[in-house]
Amino acid sequence: MKLHKVLTSSAFLTGLVFTGAYAQELTGFEIMDQVEANQRASSDSAFNKMQLSTCRFGIKDSRITCAERPRIKSLESVGKNYGPEGKDTKSVTIVLEPAAERGVGMLSYAYDDTARDNETWLYLSALGRVKRIASGNSDDDSEPASVFGSEFTTEDTDTGKLEEYEITLLEETAEAGRDVWKIEFIPNEERARKSRYSKTINYVDKERYVVLRAEMYDQYDNEIKRLLASRVELVNDIWMARSLTMMNLVSNRLSNMAFLEIHTGVEVEDEFLTTRTLTDVAFREAELENLRVQID
Repeated sequence: MKLHKVLTSSAFLTGLVFTGAYAQELTGFEIMDQVEANQRASSDSAFNKMQLSTCRFGIKDSRITCAERPRIKSLESVGKNYGPEGKDTKSVTIVLEPAAERGVGMLSYAYDDTARDNETWLYLSALGRVKRIASGNSDDDSEPASVFGSEFTTEDTDTGKLEEYEITLLEETAEAGRDVWKIEFIPNEERARKSRYSKTINYVDKERYVVLRAEMYDQYDNEIKRLLASRVELVNDIWMARSLTMMNLVSNRLSNMAFLEIHTGVEVEDEFLTTRTLTDVAFREAELENLRVQID
């Protein structure tokens, strides 16, 4: 699963590593292009196991804590990059637990080309059918779908299409004890019709090219959501956050996505990244077992 300009290419392996004085001359677009290259690299031929926790939160002793018992879901996610430059990504995520939601799944196709809308399908086992999520081509379709009932939405998990934004490097500052670039995203007119955010502010680690914090604002310039990344580790030569917390500042609810296992370089069959995986239980389980065997 890919996570929004925040939250994923083999392009990174051949990309430039910006250091020293040259790094100070980078534009906001160039910085975010590198961030996205890293994200794509971490999701290519990848098989991950995650835990998704959601709760109402409060502040206790100056710390953010759950004010209720969190709802916890165990997930498995598979992704693979496509296209001539590996900038398109297909991924599927399946719920393992709780048992009542086992088999609920999401299939996503993310395209770098602004002329192609991203595509998302949801499978709800209770309904026994696949539902395609609108990409937001009009005002009526602009509200994004929640990812498995969490505070993450399909918009938050989008990557690519940087050309749909005015990207400005605001300043160099610090976040979580790290030197960061503070970068502003403002959607263009077409993108604004598909987004609930009037702007997003990203705080990008200058050494590791990871977004450590993101602030999302509504049309009245009120911050409505905030993403915090932690446990940044070097995984297969790529820096990535193994814990992502999305805070909804309107509902006072948060969701944490913890990456328990991260495996890349696995053999992923193209047919697995289709709607068949959402509806064909025998096919899905057989293919998932093949992936599990590769990492054992």
